[in-house]
Order: sequence, then structure tokens, then C-alpha cells
Amino acid sequence: MLKRKICVITGTRADYGLLQGLMQRIISDDALTLQVVASAMHLVADYDYTYRQIEADGFVIDRKVDMSLVGDTARDITRSVGKGTQIFADVLAELEPDIVVLLGDRFEALAAAQAAMFARIPIAHIHGGEITEGAVDDMIRHAITKLSTLHFVATDVYKRRVIQLGEQPSRVFVAGAPGIDNIKTMKLLPKDKLETEFGFELGKLSFLLTYHPATLSEQTTRLDNIIHALAEFPQAKIIITLPNADTGGKQLAEDAKAFFRSQPGRIYLTPSLGQLRYLSLLQYIDIVIGNSSSGLLEVPSFNKPTINIGDRQLGRQRAKSVIDCEDSTCAIFAAIHQALSDQFQQQLQEVVNPYGDGHANERILAVLKQVELLGVDRKTFFDIDYKLPLQ
Repeated sequence: MLKRKICVITGTRADYGLLQGLMQRIISDDALTLQVVASAMHLVADYDYTYRQIEADGFVIDRKVDMSLVGDTARDITRSVGKGTQIFADVLAELEPDIVVLLGDRFEALAAAQAAMFARIPIAHIHGGEITEGAVDDMIRHAITKLSTLHFVATDVYKRRVIQLGEQPSRVFVAGAPGIDNIKTMKLLPKDKLETEFGFELGKLSFLLTYHPATLSEQTTRLDNIIHALAEFPQAKIIITLPNADTGGKQLAEDAKAFFRSQPGRIYLTPSLGQLRYLSLLQYIDIVIGNSSSGLLEVPSFNKPTINIGDRQLGRQRAKSVIDCEDSTCAIFAAIHQALSDQFQQQLQEVVNPYGDGHANERILAVLKQVELLGVDRKTFFDIDYKLPLQ
């Protein structure tokens, strides 16, 4: 009996960290063959060549898709998507997978989805149905949903939204968030091991900062307001991970590097922590600051506060450990004070993460193994039975 070929496509440190557990389950299953394609940020020096981490974890990369992202303007990213679509077309023709697995809302995933759709290869999309109104990722995510045939969503709310987009209910599965699985299954590192690997000592008060461009914002995204707010907490050590390769990302990276140079010994700066070190670090930090999706998805499982700045994650479900604030020095300062208050710290112990129970990957794997693929690429639009007044 031929093994079913599952092609997992990854473009960043973030989506690889979430896909890693599923990839390991596919390898361990006698009925499946794993194919791995690394693209985009994984192949860029400025982002620390993170494809090496994939290989270090024991995976074989079947193909690399160099999308030649040399800038971060809208034109640069559009050209990168075009080039990526062409290369993915060749890669998928060579690998001939039975299913392509994509996660999230990145532009490289959109390029891969277009190539797979035209090749009539079923796409299994993870983390669809979510809302992030402050970023172009929102539109990319919904576009990938419409190109996909299998949908693994994190919550019931997101299932309803994917169905609202016209997807067949029988092909929408509430799996939970794979990131929660990693927290349950990974053997996290102790504090002294982390400090040795970083060459950096965490303080009695430590903040983790990850701030990505809000690509739909009318204002130029900078770190100035965050830096000014952090100046009011000079006793805090700060770990900064650099932003994604989105429009405006290079300016944010330069701001972070300048901040790092201005305060030697206080700040640890890295392009990527990797999933194991990132999750391990969450055990020991006091606040996660920025606008990363991880602050909403994974951090609540550690009963730690997240300060979510601006509207990048607007519309996404969140736990009570998340403090939303506008991108102003006063608002960020007030949010940090709230997060450190005794009252808020007590509330954290009762936080429930809405993104699942840590069994997402086994649910996804069961469907990938058993789903009938004959005719799965033929999509029909599912109409919701409701009455809407016409204007």
C-alpha cells in the first residue's frame, strides 16, 4: 500500500515552531510520508538562517524555496509572492504530495496555496477563521481558507467563521492550537540552562518584547513609544526577538538594534529564540510585551500577562491575562503597572486558555490519515440559512 505523502511548507521560525510536533507525528506514522519545504525567512541571513534549526531537529528538507526578499516594501513583498508562486509550482510538480499543509497567514503561505490550488493538490490549512484587523495577514488568512479544502481551526468561534466563508462544515475541524501541544509535550529548559545558552542573566524583573509591523496602520510603525515606556522600569531585563519580514519590519529591527546598543548588559537581542527556548523562557519572564499572536495563543497557558499593543491582533479571541492598550507611551506604561499589580497577578492563577487542551496534533493527524481524497479538490460553496435584508 502506498504511503500518503504529506507536504508541510514552512516559511518562518514561528510557523515551524507550531508545525514541528505535527511533523514529528507524520514521520512516526507508518501510513504517511513527510515532505518538508522551507522557504522565505528560513533562508535569509538577517533572520539567522532558521532552516538550520529544522535540520538540527532531525528533519530532512526536501526542497528550499528562495523567494529573494531583498526589501520590505509592498512592492518587494508582492514580487516575492510572485516569484514564490512560480517556484512552488515546480516544487509541487516534483514532489507530487497528496496533501499540502499550511499554517496561518504569511505571504509565503499564500504563494504556496496558489500553486497547490492550480495543481489540484488538497490544502489543509491550520489556524483559519481568526481575525487580526490591524494587519494585511487578515486578508491573506481568509484567502488561504478559500483556496483550502481541509480546515483545522482553534476554537468553535473560528469554525463558525470558516463556515460563514462558505466552507463545508464536514471539512472544518476544531483541533485547538498546535502551540499548546508543544507546551504539554516539550521538556522545557531550566532557568540556569537558558542563561548559560544566552550568555545573559535574567533579572528579578524580566520582559519579553516581540513587536511586528501593523501593516494596515496609517502611521509609521516605530518602537519609540515602547522604548520610552520601558525607560520607566530601569530594573527590568529585556529580551527582544526581531520582527517578521513584513512591510516596515526593517525599520523596527533597526529601532530594536539601536535600543540594544544604547543599554549594554540590560538587553538580549536575537533574530529567533527557537520554539524550545522561547517556551522555556516564558516560564521565567514577568510580562510579554508587543503584538505577536503568541501573546494571545501560548502565553496564557503559563499564567503570565501579555500586554498587547495596538490593533494588529484586533478581533482575535483572548484570555483574561491579555491587557490591550494603544501604542502610546502613557498607555504602555499604565499597562505594565497593571500587569505587575498584586490584583492582576492574583487573577492570573485562574486564567483559562481558550485555544485548546494540547491535543491538536493528534486530531489533525487522524484527519490527514483518514480523509477521503477522491474529489476533495472540487469545492462547493456552503450557504448559511439566514435572511439578510437587501439594501
